[in-house]
Amino acid sequence: MINLRRSEERGGGNHGWLKSRHTFSFDQFHDPKWMGFRSLRVINEDWIAGGQGFPPHPHRDMEIITYILEGGIEHRDSLGTSSIIRPGDGQRMSAGRGIRHSETNPSPTDAAHLLQIWITPDRPGHEPSYEQKAFAEEEKRGKLRLIASPDGQDGSVTIHQDARLYVSLLAPGEEAGHAIGKGRHAWLQIAKGAVEVNGRKLQQGDGAAISDERALNIKGAEDAEVLLFDLV
Repeated sequence: MINLRRSEERGGGNHGWLKSRHTFSFDQFHDPKWMGFRSLRVINEDWIAGGQGFPPHPHRDMEIITYILEGGIEHRDSLGTSSIIRPGDGQRMSAGRGIRHSETNPSPTDAAHLLQIWITPDRPGHEPSYEQKAFAEEEKRGKLRLIASPDGQDGSVTIHQDARLYVSLLAPGEEAGHAIGKGRHAWLQIAKGAVEVNGRKLQQGDGAAISDERALNIKGAEDAEVLLFDLV
């Protein structure tokens, strides 16, 4: 079963320095039908104006992934981390028992375009930590590249949950397949372009909750960038 979450159904708003679209209930947006999916709690598509960002604020007991589509975000946190996240990076912050961080667009003029992803951890109280790695474009071209997993498989960043995040770049007509294990589910998020998944057409900003499917075939309808979450 594939349940589509269309882009235009998302919540969010335009705050001047920040434009945001919320796939699931978040902040002032509440949709009881879409409180999350399995351990996936937040997918926010954000555009942050040049020189703007989120001042230091706390998090706890959440696995937070920032996936950059255009531009960059400067991350600073209470662990002493200071880094700029750019397109192609796999990044996660495990908030654990508690962490404070800020996120700022370092460009004075150009907007940053990104996905903010929250995954609930397997238990509360983990040690806060941060990890960031670069993944080359050719590793994602025409295939699904694992960038986050519970065990660091294939050099992916490690998260405290039985969840795996794959990324693929697909040209028109190009296909990538994924087998879904027994008792597992998937979420597909279209970051750019358009694809067909098992014959269903999805456009930029669309998502799909996938259950009781044994396999996925993702075919590029135009140049596309997709994120696939394999979830327990």
